Amino acid sequence: MQTVRSIRPSYIALPQQNDKHRTVLAFLIDHFSQIEKSIWHARVRDGKVHWANGELIDESTPYAAMAKVYYYREVAHEPKIPFSERILFHDENIIIAYKPHFLVVSPGGEFVNECLTHRLCNRFKIDTIAPAHRLDRDTAGVILLTKKPEVRHAYHELFKLGEINKQYHAIARLTEDLLTSIQSGVQTLPIHWSVKNQLKRSNPSFLQEVGDSDANSHSEITLVATHGEYGLFELSPITGKTHQLRVHMMSLGMPILNDRFYPQLAPKGPDNFERPLALVARRLSFIDPMTQKFHDVSCEDLAGFDLIK
Repeated sequence: MQTVRSIRPSYIALPQQNDKHRTVLAFLIDHFSQIEKSIWHARVRDGKVHWANGELIDESTPYAAMAKVYYYREVAHEPKIPFSERILFHDENIIIAYKPHFLVVSPGGEFVNECLTHRLCNRFKIDTIAPAHRLDRDTAGVILLTKKPEVRHAYHELFKLGEINKQYHAIARLTEDLLTSIQSGVQTLPIHWSVKNQLKRSNPSFLQEVGDSDANSHSEITLVATHGEYGLFELSPITGKTHQLRVHMMSLGMPILNDRFYPQLAPKGPDNFERPLALVARRLSFIDPMTQKFHDVSCEDLAGFDLIK
């Protein structure tokens, strides 16, 4: 069967603790259990798995703790995303880019080459570009990436320590009570919510839900404008949980427009490029840990309510 193969390899470091895997192949089969055993055997036989120095790994190659194993992701079919990224800033250490809706940041699932990091590696002719934080495939906006492995930790720490400011825009349909309250003049804009709750894995596991335990997530959300029954929200995630802003908006009774996951998971199907998620990471600001320069980078926002259809 014809497949699409990643141009650049992925890698995994073999864990130091190993009680049951005699060979590298046995580890790969066990670790990537979602991939059929026969596929890993075929990849090894076809010379698609190797060490960092390029030496091929075969079916009998012994397990080597802490060594990096390189392999190439393959999919039967890779969708093409008809939207372009843009470079907002770059220097010798970092790239700040605009990621369009529907484009994944890193290879995963049915995408191996059609991702932001691969596009940027081609553009800059650098193989070591990596994201410093997450941005959902469905979300567009500003994202920070590093060019060199040796500086990556310094930028990761910005997010870990909360030393970077992230601002988002979202559009959602207002609740009936809130809309009535605004139209009658009982409430005036801006209206602010501080949302703190526990986020935990739901079913299926790539979704999140609100739990009953102590809060592990925090977002500041402000309604800043209205257009008919819709509102424009400014969102600042204080923590960085998966799907945090999407779940927090849903918890207010106002799920983000065109959300395929919340409040109800839509049936799996092809992307509808005419109905992107109305969520944009519109601004990043921080002091660069390598140069001590202040960066304040933004992209277009949703103030025009253009995504309402």
